[in-house]
Amino acid sequence: MTKYVIRYKLDGERRWDFAHLATGSLEEASAALAQIHGDEVQNITEIHVSKAL
Repeated sequence: MTKYVIRYKLDGERRWDFAHLATGSLEEASAALAQIHGDEVQNITEIHVSKAL
């Protein structure tokens, strides 16, 4: 697993989180954000995934 940074907007506010993902795909990032934010996940937009430095 590789550490990725996930940049996104939650209710229009820019946010970011780190997650260990296998491929860094948008689907994996969405699943990681669902674990972090639970029911608020439907308010997440503009998801961007990149490798953490």
